[in-house]
Amino acid sequence: MQLLTIPLSRSLKQMLMMAADVVMMFMALVFSFVLLNADLLGQDQRFYFFFSLATALSILFFIRIGLYRIVLLYMGLQAGFLMLQAVTFATCLLAATFFFTQTADTTDYSVLPIFWMISLLLIGGSRFVAKVLLQSLIQNFRPKEPVIIYGAGSSGMQLVVSLQNGDQYLPVAFVDDGQSMIGSTVHGIRVYSPNSLYELIETYSVRQILLAIPSATHAERKEILNRLEHLPVHVRTVPDLFDMVSGKVGVDEIRDIDIEDLLGRDIVPPNPELLGACITGQSVMVTGAGGSIGSELCRQIINISPARVVLLDSFEFGLYAIEGELRESLRAIEGGEQIEIVALLGSVCNKAQMDNAIKSFEVDTVYHVAAYKQVPMVEKNIVEGAQNNIFGTLNSAQAAEHNGVKNFVLISTDKAVRPTNFMGATKRFAEQVLQAMAQRGSATRFSMVRFGNVLGSSGSVVPLFRRQISSGGPVTVTHPEVTRYFMTVQEAAQLVIQAGSMATGGDVFVLDMNEPIRIVDLAKKMVHLMGYDVKDENAYRGDIAVEYTGLRPGEKLYEELLIGESVTGTEHPKIMRAEEDTLAWDALQVLLRRLEVACKDMHLSEIKSVLLEAVDGFEPKEEMNDPRWDIQYQALNEEGEQGADEQTVEQLKVTPLFKD
Repeated sequence: MQLLTIPLSRSLKQMLMMAADVVMMFMALVFSFVLLNADLLGQDQRFYFFFSLATALSILFFIRIGLYRIVLLYMGLQAGFLMLQAVTFATCLLAATFFFTQTADTTDYSVLPIFWMISLLLIGGSRFVAKVLLQSLIQNFRPKEPVIIYGAGSSGMQLVVSLQNGDQYLPVAFVDDGQSMIGSTVHGIRVYSPNSLYELIETYSVRQILLAIPSATHAERKEILNRLEHLPVHVRTVPDLFDMVSGKVGVDEIRDIDIEDLLGRDIVPPNPELLGACITGQSVMVTGAGGSIGSELCRQIINISPARVVLLDSFEFGLYAIEGELRESLRAIEGGEQIEIVALLGSVCNKAQMDNAIKSFEVDTVYHVAAYKQVPMVEKNIVEGAQNNIFGTLNSAQAAEHNGVKNFVLISTDKAVRPTNFMGATKRFAEQVLQAMAQRGSATRFSMVRFGNVLGSSGSVVPLFRRQISSGGPVTVTHPEVTRYFMTVQEAAQLVIQAGSMATGGDVFVLDMNEPIRIVDLAKKMVHLMGYDVKDENAYRGDIAVEYTGLRPGEKLYEELLIGESVTGTEHPKIMRAEEDTLAWDALQVLLRRLEVACKDMHLSEIKSVLLEAVDGFEPKEEMNDPRWDIQYQALNEEGEQGADEQTVEQLKVTPLFKD
């Protein structure tokens, strides 16, 4: 046992194994003659010489096929095939030895199959015994954590082999829903019914369950997770089938449960015609390409064979990252070298740049994603929010219209419906800009796609909750009754592309988000599935507390997707078309001019007034008003009226509006 753990060099270990194989082949020959009552010592001298030569040639063959490159601890089925080849070759050389050294009368060829079996037993068996000893030794000095594998299919089998060869987890049981598997044994591990889970957890002191069900739908996974939620274990999973490119599932691929599994939402297969209508063979621009939604749009667009993809963002690193990722992805796409990638560092607020970019790269379709979307941040930076969300959209739309862009799709939000915050109001104003431009007549088909929270996007609650749980809590939720709609970023981008293809002009598309989810329920479910108990008024001995911090400025308890009641279906089951009232272009122009002056002068009251007139249902909370805005505006005007010099006025304009 101790010899197995001596830190020897790799070459010395290989030499020791070669010497052991020579000894074992000689022992196999001796045992073969003994079993047949044959006289080995009475053989001709030439027999010993040729057998020694055959043994040397066998060792060379063993080296050639890589038998000595196998690491005993991780030896598997492939190693068994190599040993089978090695022993068969050695037996053939022994047959040649008999042929050259003995006459037909004295040769007993029945020695050969016996030699083959004994050699295989000694050479192969010794290695597998050494592997078991090593694993036992490692387990004694570095105890493995017992785990249960949920799913006894091919992924579960791959996983159990990887874990058995590793030094971190010890699989103690399989659990599977299939009745045909229950009671059977897979790789030495018995398969149990899910009804036995609690007993197995108690018996083996299990703290983790690993899901190995990559082919299950999200709805099926959600049902399983609901059964596991209240067990005192951390539930983790292996990748989806699409991620298992290598065909192997190992400890490195084990990760926490994806939020998509908690939602149980299955994606409707996309319509290829809708996907390609505005993209295939065309020049496509994505504003805000460095963000979470913009970057996912870019990933999906390059798979639909565009002629060119123009990426525009003011976030330098985000733009750099997505450009590099797309160029790398094109290498794996057939015909990808023909797709042109253009990265432009700039802002949608720069009207001249937008006009020049769309004209220079002959853009056919624009997906306008660039916007400020974090509610608390826009509440404290209202001027920038209005300029970017409203005038950035106006600049982009006018540049698109001026240069003959065929399709212009605005990515909107559910917060634009009867908003209680400035972010939602600016997004609804931006929607109305496109609706008014479409109503007055335009060759460009303007449309907007409205949906709720995107999982995995910047600012998502899911990674925040996961970090809080991992650090011991508490998990912070704004209000016990707050609910939100959720959708994966992949599905959102896919539906945006399909919705834009159905536009006729001024369309408001609303994505089917299923039922809204209470945020506190989501937080508690994540706590349970990470192996902890919630500590609240009903469970004082829990592990992770849930704290309510109060609604943030401008935050609503419930989000909505529709302003009115008029909604119709489309040719896609997850996309609806809403009919909503809007302002005429002439009336909107007056409001835009007032808003432009108010933003230039940083006049909060006037910005608020314009948004109240333009956005139906806008009800900002009073606590959002900050008197320092109006005080500064008054000071600026007073200084101007008194003939203050330009330096004083400019200094007032750049004075920070909010301080910690």
